[in-house]
Amino acid sequence: MRKAIAAMLLLESTGASAQAPRVLTGASADLVKADGAEIGSVSVRPRGNGIDVSVIVSQVTPGRYGIHIHAVGRCEGPAFESAGPHWNPTSRHHGRLNPNGPHLGDLPNIEVEANGRGTVRFTIAHTLNSLLNADGASIVLHAAADDERTDPSGNSGARIACGVLRGYGD
Repeated sequence: MRKAIAAMLLLESTGASAQAPRVLTGASADLVKADGAEIGSVSVRPRGNGIDVSVIVSQVTPGRYGIHIHAVGRCEGPAFESAGPHWNPTSRHHGRLNPNGPHLGDLPNIEVEANGRGTVRFTIAHTLNSLLNADGASIVLHAAADDERTDPSGNSGARIACGVLRGYGD
């Protein structure tokens, strides 16, 4: 208590003020392959008691792909290992169909149509500020579909594109 009072007095005497935490109203990312080609975008916004994640890709070979939120806001190619593991603040196992899952970073597979475009939208019961903690977060597109059961990544293969989520707001 004495330290808190001393800190307040120091702030008052220097004219400084404590900064209020930033209120985030959203986050976004560009999905980029290791060669630097941009293949999509990600938008994250608060929605009700959670966050709504929307991913759009283009110029991707048709098929199903695993896509996940990863725990670190870094995307250093070529393998994007710098993005770390899946975002998993609840310490669950991987997979939306796993009885011990899912990670909060487990998104549904994205379906890419014959025209090379695909979209997925998903709501996660968590807050934007907790997602964008001190080390940030990223979105990773994998080379294969996620089986939605196998820990730790659903056999979704190599990381082929990555985007660092950047928060914005007040």
